[in-house]
Amino acid sequence: MSRRPFFYRESHGIRVTVRPTYLPEQSRPHARHYVFAYYVRIENVGEQAAQLLSRRWRIHDSIGEDNFVEGEGVIGEQPVIAPGKVHEYQSFVILKSPSGHMEGDYHFVRADDSTFDAQIPRFELDATAGFGSAFE
Repeated sequence: MSRRPFFYRESHGIRVTVRPTYLPEQSRPHARHYVFAYYVRIENVGEQAAQLLSRRWRIHDSIGEDNFVEGEGVIGEQPVIAPGKVHEYQSFVILKSPSGHMEGDYHFVRADDSTFDAQIPRFELDATAGFGSAFE
Protein backbone atom coordinates (compact mmCIF):
# COMPACT_ATOMS: atom_id res chain seq x y z
CA MET A 1 0.00 0.00 0.00
CA SER A 2 1.24 3.47 -0.82
CA ARG A 3 1.91 5.96 1.91
CA ARG A 4 -0.46 8.92 1.76
CA PRO A 5 1.19 12.23 0.93
CA PHE A 6 1.26 15.17 3.28
CA PHE A 7 1.69 18.83 2.50
CA TYR A 8 3.12 21.55 4.75
CA ARG A 9 3.92 25.22 4.78
CA GLU A 10 5.36 27.54 7.39
CA SER A 11 4.59 31.24 7.61
CA HIS A 12 4.75 33.77 10.45
CA GLY A 13 5.89 31.11 12.92
CA ILE A 14 2.97 28.78 12.19
CA ARG A 15 3.54 25.45 10.44
CA VAL A 16 0.45 23.93 8.82
CA THR A 17 0.57 20.28 7.75
CA VAL A 18 -2.28 18.61 5.86
CA ARG A 19 -2.74 14.93 5.03
CA PRO A 20 -5.71 14.25 2.71
CA THR A 21 -7.28 10.89 1.93
CA TYR A 22 -10.08 9.66 -0.30
CA LEU A 23 -13.06 7.96 1.39
CA PRO A 24 -14.40 5.43 -1.15
CA GLU A 25 -16.89 3.96 1.32
CA GLN A 26 -18.64 7.35 1.60
CA SER A 27 -18.35 8.30 -2.07
CA ARG A 28 -20.76 7.66 -4.93
CA PRO A 29 -18.83 8.14 -8.19
CA HIS A 30 -21.90 7.36 -10.34
CA ALA A 31 -23.57 10.39 -8.70
CA ARG A 32 -20.45 12.62 -8.99
CA HIS A 33 -20.00 12.56 -5.20
CA TYR A 34 -16.35 12.10 -4.13
CA VAL A 35 -15.65 12.46 -0.41
CA PHE A 36 -12.21 13.36 0.91
CA ALA A 37 -11.11 13.69 4.52
CA TYR A 38 -8.19 15.87 5.49
CA TYR A 39 -6.24 15.89 8.72
CA VAL A 40 -4.73 19.24 9.75
CA ARG A 41 -1.92 19.90 12.21
CA ILE A 42 -1.26 23.54 13.15
CA GLU A 43 2.00 23.97 15.05
CA ASN A 44 3.30 27.17 16.60
CA VAL A 45 7.03 27.18 15.86
CA GLY A 46 7.31 30.87 16.71
CA GLU A 47 8.05 32.66 19.97
CA GLN A 48 4.59 34.08 20.76
CA ALA A 49 1.21 32.51 21.39
CA ALA A 50 -1.35 33.09 18.66
CA GLN A 51 -5.12 32.62 18.51
CA LEU A 52 -6.70 31.25 15.34
CA LEU A 53 -9.68 33.50 14.61
CA SER A 54 -10.89 32.46 11.15
CA ARG A 55 -10.20 30.43 8.04
CA ARG A 56 -10.44 30.98 4.30
CA TRP A 57 -10.44 28.08 1.82
CA ARG A 58 -10.33 27.85 -1.96
CA ILE A 59 -11.62 24.47 -3.12
CA HIS A 60 -10.88 23.63 -6.75
CA ASP A 61 -12.71 20.76 -8.43
CA SER A 62 -11.13 19.41 -11.63
CA ILE A 63 -14.41 19.96 -13.49
CA GLY A 64 -13.47 23.64 -13.33
CA GLU A 65 -15.46 24.81 -10.32
CA ASP A 66 -13.90 26.90 -7.56
CA ASN A 67 -15.64 27.33 -4.24
CA PHE A 68 -14.62 29.70 -1.48
CA VAL A 69 -15.38 29.01 2.17
CA GLU A 70 -14.81 31.48 5.00
CA GLY A 71 -15.72 31.21 8.64
CA GLU A 72 -14.76 31.62 12.26
CA GLY A 73 -12.24 29.25 13.77
CA VAL A 74 -11.92 25.59 12.84
CA ILE A 75 -14.49 22.95 13.76
CA GLY A 76 -16.22 25.41 16.10
CA GLU A 77 -13.03 26.37 17.94
CA GLN A 78 -10.76 29.41 18.03
CA PRO A 79 -7.74 27.84 19.72
CA VAL A 80 -4.88 29.73 21.33
CA ILE A 81 -1.69 27.93 20.32
CA ALA A 82 1.28 28.56 22.61
CA PRO A 83 4.87 28.35 21.31
CA GLY A 84 5.81 24.71 20.77
CA LYS A 85 2.17 23.57 20.97
CA VAL A 86 -0.09 22.00 18.36
CA HIS A 87 -3.77 22.08 17.43
CA GLU A 88 -5.10 19.23 15.30
CA TYR A 89 -8.44 18.55 13.67
CA GLN A 90 -10.05 16.55 10.90
CA SER A 91 -12.59 17.71 8.33
CA PHE A 92 -13.88 16.70 4.92
CA VAL A 93 -14.85 18.03 1.51
CA ILE A 94 -17.04 16.70 -1.29
CA LEU A 95 -16.03 17.14 -4.93
CA LYS A 96 -18.01 16.45 -8.10
CA SER A 97 -14.99 14.87 -9.78
CA PRO A 98 -12.28 12.42 -8.66
CA SER A 99 -9.62 15.10 -8.30
CA GLY A 100 -8.98 18.68 -7.30
CA HIS A 101 -7.07 20.67 -4.72
CA MET A 102 -7.52 22.97 -1.74
CA GLU A 103 -5.54 25.85 -0.28
CA GLY A 104 -6.15 28.88 1.90
CA ASP A 105 -5.12 30.63 5.09
CA TYR A 106 -5.84 30.95 8.78
CA HIS A 107 -6.20 34.41 10.30
CA PHE A 108 -4.47 34.77 13.69
CA VAL A 109 -4.09 37.42 16.41
CA ARG A 110 -1.29 37.66 18.97
CA ALA A 111 -1.48 39.00 22.54
CA ASP A 112 -0.12 42.37 21.33
CA ASP A 113 -3.17 42.59 18.97
CA SER A 114 -1.04 42.15 15.85
CA THR A 115 -2.71 40.00 13.22
CA PHE A 116 -1.38 37.82 10.42
CA ASP A 117 -2.42 35.15 7.95
CA ALA A 118 -0.72 31.76 8.09
CA GLN A 119 -0.89 30.03 4.73
CA ILE A 120 -2.46 26.60 4.33
CA PRO A 121 -0.43 24.65 1.77
CA ARG A 122 -2.07 23.70 -1.48
CA PHE A 123 -2.88 20.00 -1.24
CA GLU A 124 -4.04 17.58 -3.89
CA LEU A 125 -7.21 15.52 -3.71
CA ASP A 126 -7.08 12.41 -5.89
CA ALA A 127 -9.53 9.51 -5.70
CA THR A 128 -7.38 7.41 -8.04
CA ALA A 129 -4.17 7.57 -5.97
CA GLY A 130 -4.98 4.49 -3.88
CA PHE A 131 -3.87 5.83 -0.51
CA GLY A 132 -5.98 3.44 1.56
CA SER A 133 -8.45 4.23 4.28
CA ALA A 134 -8.48 7.36 6.36
CA PHE A 135 -5.51 8.01 8.64
CA GLU A 136 -4.03 4.53 8.90
